[in-house]
Amino acid sequence: MGSKVYFIDFRATSKENIVDKIVRLCKTAGMNDLLNKDSLVAVKIHFGEKGNTAFIRPPYIRKILQCIKKTGATPFLTDANTLYAGSRSDAVSHIKTAVDNGFSYSSMDAAPVIIADGLRGKTETKVAIDQKNCAHAYIGSEIVNADALVSIAHFKGHELAGFGGTLKNLGMGCASRRGKLVQHSSVSPKVRKKSCIGCSECIIHCPAGAIELIEKKARIDSEKCIGCGECIIRCSNDAVKIRWDQNIPLFMEKMVEYTTGVLKNKKDSSFFINVIADITPKCDCIPFNDYPVVRDIGILASKDPVAIDHASADLVNNEEALPGSILRHNLRKGEDKIKGLYPKVDWQYQLQYAEKLGLGTLSYELEKIETLSHGMKIKSKQP
Repeated sequence: MGSKVYFIDFRATSKENIVDKIVRLCKTAGMNDLLNKDSLVAVKIHFGEKGNTAFIRPPYIRKILQCIKKTGATPFLTDANTLYAGSRSDAVSHIKTAVDNGFSYSSMDAAPVIIADGLRGKTETKVAIDQKNCAHAYIGSEIVNADALVSIAHFKGHELAGFGGTLKNLGMGCASRRGKLVQHSSVSPKVRKKSCIGCSECIIHCPAGAIELIEKKARIDSEKCIGCGECIIRCSNDAVKIRWDQNIPLFMEKMVEYTTGVLKNKKDSSFFINVIADITPKCDCIPFNDYPVVRDIGILASKDPVAIDHASADLVNNEEALPGSILRHNLRKGEDKIKGLYPKVDWQYQLQYAEKLGLGTLSYELEKIETLSHGMKIKSKQP
């Protein structure tokens, strides 16, 4: 028997709307059992890049926050700053983007937004994980310091991982800027000389003294570079570039290894939710979103991060593709939609590696929580 994964669809009646179904989902899946009175709960979500509208609807998040508060715990919304320069690359712009996208203090029932890795992505905790590729993980300190963790992930496609779900929301999403760079690259950033204007901003702000001007162009000493990514953000001319040199299996391994670091001190105080709606081809980090590849399916909850991602992928693949999406292959029910999006990505590898590291199990039992109808609630087990 596998891990329990609970599921609600988006059907609603006059007896029960979607947000009320979310309450039953969280309660049935055992979220309340993991939270203690007066504990500080990090609710890890993705606020969406400016211009993207596929992120999880704020009313869903608000209801989950209210469920957490009923246990006597105190939740806060969190994410870590991005590695790339964008609308979420520092805490000020990150919080403004969150508010613009509907995640304000008032709309979230007085739960604050706290960026996990601080003002400029350098408030990190070095967590020993002793894995094959990473001896340590650099994780946003406010997530490490929280008493409990609730991950709410938008399940969608992803260019490197095949899909983004719970494992990516934790492993990549909770990493500081340095941690994100470690997962994406094994070498220091590079300077594109044609774009460099020699302003010295990167030199002034490099904490390792790894940058110098040579013939009025910045040069990074890879031996001194500590991989913090500060130069990438500081460059106003987009001249400092990430070297995306990791092959896909190695990227997945590092992402999963970082997930072990995030959950290291929260084995019995972590809960996972996947929202399978607006299933776009790419991550919410891009400043736009394309047409969904399949219909909105539902919301899943579990105490097992591997099982919930596996169940989510299976549900997506068991759907017919929507007409008009970018999918051109694997359109029928039961065909691999994720592989259709990214044929060169073995998306199952992240799940297999996570199971190998003991994060959870690929085997799951999906239990559907039916909508209340005529005052009754009916449960049915899904194959």
